[in-house]
Amino acid sequence: MTSLWLTFWRSAIYEVRFLRHNRWDFTMLFWLPCATIFLVWWIFSRPFITDLPIAVIDESHSPVSQMLIHYLETSPDLTVRQQYNNQHDAYNAILAQQVYGVVIIPKDFATNINSATVAPVILKVNAQYGTHSGIVQRGVQSAVGTISAGIEIKRMVKQGVSPTQAGISYAPISINRVSLFNAGTNYQQFLASTVLPALLHILAMIIGATTIGREIRDHSLGIWYQCATTDIPPPDFEAKKHLPPHAKFKPTSRHFEDVYVSDFDQYGLSKLSVSQSDNATRNMVTNKNMSDETFNKIAINDQSKEASTIKATFLSLVMALNGKLIWGLLPYTLWGAVVLILAVDSHAASLASILVVYVLFLLLMMISLWLGAIFSLLAYSLRIGLSITGFISAPAYAFAGITFPLVAMSDNAQRWANILPLTPYLKVQVAQLQMLAPPALAMPYIYGFIIGVAGCMLVTVFLCQRAFTNPLKWGVR
Repeated sequence: MTSLWLTFWRSAIYEVRFLRHNRWDFTMLFWLPCATIFLVWWIFSRPFITDLPIAVIDESHSPVSQMLIHYLETSPDLTVRQQYNNQHDAYNAILAQQVYGVVIIPKDFATNINSATVAPVILKVNAQYGTHSGIVQRGVQSAVGTISAGIEIKRMVKQGVSPTQAGISYAPISINRVSLFNAGTNYQQFLASTVLPALLHILAMIIGATTIGREIRDHSLGIWYQCATTDIPPPDFEAKKHLPPHAKFKPTSRHFEDVYVSDFDQYGLSKLSVSQSDNATRNMVTNKNMSDETFNKIAINDQSKEASTIKATFLSLVMALNGKLIWGLLPYTLWGAVVLILAVDSHAASLASILVVYVLFLLLMMISLWLGAIFSLLAYSLRIGLSITGFISAPAYAFAGITFPLVAMSDNAQRWANILPLTPYLKVQVAQLQMLAPPALAMPYIYGFIIGVAGCMLVTVFLCQRAFTNPLKWGVR
């Protein structure tokens, strides 16, 4: 057990030394998620959508049309940006996104009202923006309905009907609409609190893919494992960070004689004395005229033989991988707490619900890290691993059922959504923090995520063992 914890510690030391000399990777852990959280929260700092601009074309120019315009202006959802004299100017304003709808009051509007006939009002709305369109339609319908009801009730009162009876006669069936959750349509609560976990999910998968993928790219996967399981010190990352990936841990004949006996293990080959090497390796030491190309072919062949003999035991590889990825998890425990504090600040929830969501968030981050590592190991390539990571994680929010109903998706889309780990997480977060569901309802999801973490870890260990037996595939970008 002591040896396993030493493996974890050495692997963590290896990774932290790399992060000290590679600022971009450190930025992915700290500054980028920090900036993302506060930028998104600042964008949604105005949580309610009000005063959407619309235009009005008043062809009636009557007291009734002026009253309607006044009702539109006083609506909390709308503001009358400008009145136009023709539809062409209003259409250009919509194209320029100066307004999101145009209300057209016909010329015979007042005449029709006074003669007790239908007096239509035309609304042309830019339905390309779904949220804007819905709010504009709701605001215009509310204003038109209010003035229409007032005109009708006033007419009935003039006919001798009591105001109470007139109101009942005008609307005999009424709707009592009760908003159970997010009654004020708070978009900070609706979008910001769910977008942030989705963005952190993407960043965590990128970190997982990069942490393992760069070792494959730099020919240093074996070096990392040897540094984690033996007393070999980590390489000098400061001296190597400006080198191209293919040259960071790859020896050349010009420095082979100096390095071979003293420190050859840091370049991807096992530390062997000259007396232990074969005839081809002896010739490399003595032949001063050997070209770099010839040397590298022999060196890579020797590296393949030595790397294929790496015996990575299951438990030691588990501890080494966890030590390497621990620096990706620890900062995100902090960012998860920040996100939950912001979400709870806008909508209070019980302590038990907060703890359940936080535990599930940590499990989501673990799965994200392991999945990123799996994709890089599957392809033996950091570039392909990042591509697969982006393909899966970037559109995950669209399939989570937040902005588009999950039940309204096609069967194949629903199957894909249910596979993605972000979907059940957001389902639990919304239920616990916004709908105040009992914490017990989230326990099956926690058990499922624990199984998912264990499964992803086992797959990563298997793929690492496979990678150790195929060192010739290392170095793919």
